[in-house]
Amino acid sequence: MLLPLVLFVPVMVFVMISDLRWMRIPNWTALTGVAVFLAALPWMGWDEALFRAIAALIVFVIGFVLFAVRILAGGDVKFLSALVLMIPSASLSLFGFVFSFAMLASISFLTVARATEFAGHSRWVGMRTRQHMPMGVAMGLAGLLHLAILGMNDFPIFG
Repeated sequence: MLLPLVLFVPVMVFVMISDLRWMRIPNWTALTGVAVFLAALPWMGWDEALFRAIAALIVFVIGFVLFAVRILAGGDVKFLSALVLMIPSASLSLFGFVFSFAMLASISFLTVARATEFAGHSRWVGMRTRQHMPMGVAMGLAGLLHLAILGMNDFPIFG
C-alpha cells in the first residue's frame, strides 16, 4: 500500500530543500508523517500498520543512539522514523538498499558541488559547510526513488 508514501511526497521534497538550504528539518515534517500514517490506517490493515510501527520504532531507537553520539541530528532521526512509517513492510529491505544508494548519491553530489566556486558563495548552508551532510537530501531522495521503483513494479497504491 503506497498511499501514505504518495501523500508524503511534498513533505519529502520540502525536507530535501530545507535541509540543503538551512541544515534544518522542522518537527512538523515528522508529525505530518505520523498524521498521514494514522489517516491511512483504515486502508492499511492492522498487521501492516503494526509492522510499519515496529520498523519505525527500531529506526528511532537506533537513530537516538546515533544522535546521542553525535552522528545524526535530531531532525534526521525523527524524519527518517516517520518516513519508515510510509514504507510498505514487504519492501523494507528494498528501502534499505535504496536508502544506501541515495546516501552515496547525495554524498557524491555534495562533494562535487561543494568543490565548485559557487558553493563558497552560496546562501544555502548545506552547500557551504563541509563538516556536515544534509541527510534530508538522502532521505527524501530514498523515499522518492522507492516510490518510483515500487510504482514501476505495479505495487498497489491502495493495498
